[in-house]
Amino acid sequence: MTARDLDALFDPGGVAIVGASNDRSKYGNWISVQALRMKDRRPVYLVNRRGEPVLGESTYRSLAELPGPVDLVVIAVPAAGFEAAVDDALAVGARAIVGITAGFGELGEEGRIREAALAARVRDAGAALLGPNCLGVLDSTSGLYLASNPLPQGSVGLISQSGNMALELSRFLAERDLGFSRFASLGNQADLGTADLIRAFTDHPGTELIAVYCEDFGDGRAFVSAAADAVAAGKPVVLLTVGGSEASVRGAKSHTGALTSDSSVIDAACRAAGVDRVASARQMADLLSGLHRFGAAPARRVAVLADGGGHASVAADLAEAHGLGCPEFSTTLSAALRAELPPSAGVGNPVDLAGAGEQDITSFARTLDLLLADPGTDAVLVTGYFGGYGDYGPELAAAEVSTALAMGEHVRDRGKPVAVHTMCSDSAAAAELRRHGVPVFRAVEDAAQSLALLARRSVPGAAPRPLPAPAPPAADDGYWSARELIRGAGVRFPDARLAGTADGAAAAARAVGGPVVVKALGLLHKSDSGGVALGLTDERAVRAAVDDMTERLGPPGFCVEGMADLRDGVELIVGVQRDPRFGPIAMVGLGGVTTEVLRDVAFALAPLDAGQARELLSRLAAAPLLHGVRGRPPVDIDALAEAVAAITAVAAEHPEITELEINPLLATPGGCLGLDARIVLAD
Repeated sequence: MTARDLDALFDPGGVAIVGASNDRSKYGNWISVQALRMKDRRPVYLVNRRGEPVLGESTYRSLAELPGPVDLVVIAVPAAGFEAAVDDALAVGARAIVGITAGFGELGEEGRIREAALAARVRDAGAALLGPNCLGVLDSTSGLYLASNPLPQGSVGLISQSGNMALELSRFLAERDLGFSRFASLGNQADLGTADLIRAFTDHPGTELIAVYCEDFGDGRAFVSAAADAVAAGKPVVLLTVGGSEASVRGAKSHTGALTSDSSVIDAACRAAGVDRVASARQMADLLSGLHRFGAAPARRVAVLADGGGHASVAADLAEAHGLGCPEFSTTLSAALRAELPPSAGVGNPVDLAGAGEQDITSFARTLDLLLADPGTDAVLVTGYFGGYGDYGPELAAAEVSTALAMGEHVRDRGKPVAVHTMCSDSAAAAELRRHGVPVFRAVEDAAQSLALLARRSVPGAAPRPLPAPAPPAADDGYWSARELIRGAGVRFPDARLAGTADGAAAAARAVGGPVVVKALGLLHKSDSGGVALGLTDERAVRAAVDDMTERLGPPGFCVEGMADLRDGVELIVGVQRDPRFGPIAMVGLGGVTTEVLRDVAFALAPLDAGQARELLSRLAAAPLLHGVRGRPPVDIDALAEAVAAITAVAAEHPEITELEINPLLATPGGCLGLDARIVLAD
């Protein structure tokens, strides 16, 4: 995909505000206030249908009256006049339109139809539409101020579907001396979507980091592609979204008409693109701050530096609770620490200065430098009273600030992540640390979490494979059709025959040979309904099973299959569900009747190749079972990966199938065998 030309949106010549107002409760007023900040940089025209002065500036009754050209038109009028205003903007040659007006797609199907037709007119005219139902746009590098509120300047590009989330993030970033290079409010994404804006931010020299708050991803595959390109270009993408709870999904549907994807699906998309997902605006600010200051430096092996045993132990526990390691120091590092610190100090991990702060405040800086210099340390978590020693007198206060300066220089020179927790976060020493870019936290759990966010950063996986051309659609969603469709892709199943009566089933059992399984057809969950009879060894047992199912269930027919040998096998579930935004999503997990109880599953964008399937299987908690445990032989991983890849390929080439599943897929040392299958067709 190529980036759309959005220069007119972010660095326009003339700008017009349609709906400019003196009413301080209206967006037309808020946007006009911000727009007038840039009138020395570019022509700014205020359009008011009554022609009355707005904010002390003369106005124009319509766009047709403007004395000069405009590249960008912001429209903040009632919904009834929005479409006409868009047509007027196109008529005067505007190449970008920002729709503040609400009352379209977020209200229902009729609004979506109107919105889509309007977006098509804009695109046909060679222009771009941001919104409608959005809060504006900002580019601090071009001096463009067309958002409802002033925002801090910096190097973060923000794409947000929520105005309040953008404002909250702006406050958190300002506290961390960060701000925005660009801001775009998504709104309903009638034309410009998340992917378009990510590409524009990737190409923007002033943007270092890309932050996204999104509820409706639109074309999810386009989002993944654009985000992966941004990450590959050295611009990390940090995502905050919803969908982890039923309540958040309800909220999203009523917020901007969003159709929220399931959280596991979004995680799979993030993993494919190398996007870092966070759970709150504060987490987003912490991760952006860490990335801004420390880049892609690893942070998994943490050294804890404290000035008291309690803080040392609590910090170490919190670090490990967040998935960080606090490894034992090498004898070389412990010896170097012992030479610097008093005998009472602890020189393991954590380091406990044990009173050295009062005796020699500079020991904080020397100890920090030793820890950062050690090749076995990725990051340092400092915790305790540093920042409060200045209360003991002016000389110690000055020495503490000087020590903070030295600590900041060590962090800069070593380039490793450091997070400082101090109970005196408003002290002069804490301010000096912040001045040198060292993150300072009031709570140790926040400091530990900030390092964990860096340590858990997403690593881009193999690029998602393109979706194949559609195959001829499946005839029906019956078990036999599902079984044969997947068997045709190369996945083995036991020998089987169809039967309609007890006599037919007995004949089928003779043809198959050995113990057999009888399955009633036409049931979605055969085992739960009592529609499966296992291990039938003679014709009498087969007839009895068929007669029983016929009486209880009245199925249209039966499938008689050979009974698989389950010894030395691992039962897995392999499924694909078609998500309305991200397309087919593959799932593997521990299978059989306990699938929904154990919930040991992993997800990825489908289709997969064998290598991607192997990686997906490795993420299961039960993955050691596949390699043999407690005397059991390992399964044929290569055959299993090929089977998973084949199953995902079938689902990907059948867009009419919304769900496809083999449960169980029996993995054995000798290969794989599908023991049950089902498909669900779209309505």
